[in-house]
Amino acid sequence: MKKLSKILTISLMVCSMLVTLIGCSPKSAQKVVIYTNADEEAVASIQKSLNSSGYEGKYVLQTQGTSELGGKLMAEGDEIEANLVTMSSYFIDSAQKKNDMFENLTFDLKTVEKYPSYSAPILANTGAIFVNTKVIKEKGLVMPKSIKDLTKDEYKGLVSIPNIMNSSTAWLLIQAIISEYGENEGKIVLQKLIVNCGPHIETSGSGPIKKVRVGEVAVGFGLRHQAVADKTSGKAIDYIDPIEGNYSLTESIAVVKKEDTATTKLAMEMAKVIVTKARPELIKNYPVALYEGETIDDLNKPENSKKFEKPLTVELLKEHQEFFKASK
Repeated sequence: MKKLSKILTISLMVCSMLVTLIGCSPKSAQKVVIYTNADEEAVASIQKSLNSSGYEGKYVLQTQGTSELGGKLMAEGDEIEANLVTMSSYFIDSAQKKNDMFENLTFDLKTVEKYPSYSAPILANTGAIFVNTKVIKEKGLVMPKSIKDLTKDEYKGLVSIPNIMNSSTAWLLIQAIISEYGENEGKIVLQKLIVNCGPHIETSGSGPIKKVRVGEVAVGFGLRHQAVADKTSGKAIDYIDPIEGNYSLTESIAVVKKEDTATTKLAMEMAKVIVTKARPELIKNYPVALYEGETIDDLNKPENSKKFEKPLTVELLKEHQEFFKASK
């Protein structure tokens, strides 16, 4: 009986130790949830870099619109489902300021410009005017040199721009107008531009280039690199760097603070892979140098690069959306 009692006691002690050890052992990482507002080309580059680095099957990637994802970041903070986010930089900065929701990145970066410790740029887009050269010739139009030129009567019904209420690409246009003309004159310029657009104010940033390509309109405003690629491929498209300036928006990556440290660590590893291994492909589709040592060809260097005088934030975006609405 004594021997049996000892055996039972020892067994119970061993079981207790095992339970304690199991309970204290770190949890294994779960699949990393990635939220992104990136378009198809960028998503393909991100997935390719992760899969080729051994992370296939270790993440779930969900694409969302900029407004939808931005709303979640601002409202949910670190309670958001995502572990890793790629998003317009101004939304990441505003969400961090409000919610303190992102980890400091644990890998070194050599960016051309200074970025916060919690995010790293992955791509950038630059705005410009583009034209259908055939339609310009058919309509007898003079090639525009500025956004203000597009407010002339001869362009009525022949211009397409994105809507800032739906597309961040339109913000590049509004920044250029306000910076060059101020809010008072700028409102008059925008009013005339909106009149000349008529039904051609698009909800998508790529909407204007699509209409210019098929000749539905003669002129559009949108992403410069799309027009450069069209011209290079032989399409009847040309591009103009407006005198008001070429403004740019970056998209960045950030790791969300979570209690699940194993999954957070895995998310941090993936962030490093995306920044380092996806960049060579991303810069081909979005030709803006963001890191030291990166180069782009002369075609993709805008002649009139400018930065808005104020930091880009969600609050500033809302101000400029109101400016747009008041100009209708």
